[in-house]
Amino acid sequence: MGDEASARSIEPRAWEAVLEHIERRLLDGELGPGDRLPGERALASELGVGRSSVREALRVLEVLGLIRTHTGSGPTAGAMIIATPGGGMSALMRLQVAVRGFPVDDIVATRLALEAHVVSDLAEASGADLAAADRLLDAMDEPDLDPAEFLALDAAFHLALAEASGNQVVTATMAGLRSGIEGYALGGSRRLGDWQTTATRLRAEHRGVVDAIRAADAATARRRIHDHISRYYAEISPDHGAARATSTP
Repeated sequence: MGDEASARSIEPRAWEAVLEHIERRLLDGELGPGDRLPGERALASELGVGRSSVREALRVLEVLGLIRTHTGSGPTAGAMIIATPGGGMSALMRLQVAVRGFPVDDIVATRLALEAHVVSDLAEASGADLAAADRLLDAMDEPDLDPAEFLALDAAFHLALAEASGNQVVTATMAGLRSGIEGYALGGSRRLGDWQTTATRLRAEHRGVVDAIRAADAATARRRIHDHISRYYAEISPDHGAARATSTP
């Protein structure tokens, strides 16, 4: 009797089995950023667990910053992959960002320094692997993305460039800041007059950065990433919105 109780105590709970299944598929490359997970019913049937266990696993994945979930029906419903599993340092920084609420100015300044370094290194390297970044660019071209999904993929794209650079400390820092980056980017998007126009411009700017990297033009890559980050931040800042309002005839 005691042995049976001990065996049950070390068996994974149902939601943990779901979590391990999804994480394994992410690590094996079967799923990646931009892909959507099967629905709750399909996952529950495939793994032989209840839908409540699937929901619990999805909540954990969302807290970890690996998926973005949307309720309702249609092409944007369900859970979309926005990142792949990262290390402990990233998780700790993510918690620090959430608890401390770092000033947006500080997050932006850090991004500018780190990402200029990243794109410069990529441009100066030979044969940098940009396949993950390319995949995210293609995912951002989907016309049905709402701002939250687009900006989650946007943040994942910037992280993919850091990962491609091979600098593990920069990558972990960028991964830890991702939730803060998404937060200010999404919050500020509500101040934009025309989201679709902005999204179209952001897509072009992303591809411009990648083009400069592939052309081995470090100076242009640095300038483009700096302008890309700075321009969006300026557009969504409250001061910029107030300036537009006061200048309107």
